[in-house]
Amino acid sequence: MSETTVKRTLYAPSIDEREAAQRRKRRRKLIRSIILYTTVSFLSLVFALPFLWMLSTSLKDDPQVYRVPPVWIPNPVRLRNYPEALTKQPFDLFFLNTLKYALPSAFGAVASSALAAYGFARLRWWGRDILFFICIATMMVPFQVVMIPLYIIFKDFGWLNSYKALVIPTFFGNAYYIFLLRQFFLTIPQEISDAARVDGAGELGIFLRIILPLSKPALAVVALFQFMGAWNDYLGPLIYLNREELYPVALGLQLFRSQFQEKLVWPYLMAASTVTILPVILIFFFAQRTFVEGITVTGLKG
Repeated sequence: MSETTVKRTLYAPSIDEREAAQRRKRRRKLIRSIILYTTVSFLSLVFALPFLWMLSTSLKDDPQVYRVPPVWIPNPVRLRNYPEALTKQPFDLFFLNTLKYALPSAFGAVASSALAAYGFARLRWWGRDILFFICIATMMVPFQVVMIPLYIIFKDFGWLNSYKALVIPTFFGNAYYIFLLRQFFLTIPQEISDAARVDGAGELGIFLRIILPLSKPALAVVALFQFMGAWNDYLGPLIYLNREELYPVALGLQLFRSQFQEKLVWPYLMAASTVTILPVILIFFFAQRTFVEGITVTGLKG
């Protein structure tokens, strides 16, 4: 028996020592899991706190709102705050107005950004990388810088007090969406496009029949981003829309608030706010798997 074998035999851990090591390993793993889940739960509660406070306030009567210490569970629960709040302003019209420009703008952003991203990712042409760099650099320009020039241009076009000023610009692409989609398109093997070209397909056919069907998660992310951005947009409609019958929900809430300027009724305002954000929450709830998958795939493979 060699010297090495003798040492291994002498110093080899016994069965009890191996079991003890496994128990210590399982205990450390359990402690890490408890710390991780406790931290995540605490942070989730912190981020959800404003929403929970809004929901709680929407079910209170006025005296409970100002009670110290704060009341989190209303007693009694005033469900009628919701119908009473929604009859103070035509929120059904505000919802319809928001859909009128949120849906077309989502379609415009997806169509134009996907087409531009395909050109940057899959086609070779002179100046492609320079133009892409300039496109990305436009993300550093804040909207407040171009706000006045855009207003003058849209006024000359006669687009004020219409949804044209909010919808048509989305059909000219968005730098952030172009970047996201380009990164995703780069992950699709070039051999697929080459095989389609050998079969006689043109670039538009490859884009529509091969690239877009393979990019559904990324396209869903862009559509959701744009829809949620349009739904929550306040500054754009405030600049371009002056007629109340065209107001979206963001301006409708401000109109609702100004209605009670002398005596602000917080339960009514919180009830109206809860209803206005409900569609976005539902969309995210039902589409979160596609949304997270698209973000993950785009971020990891880009």
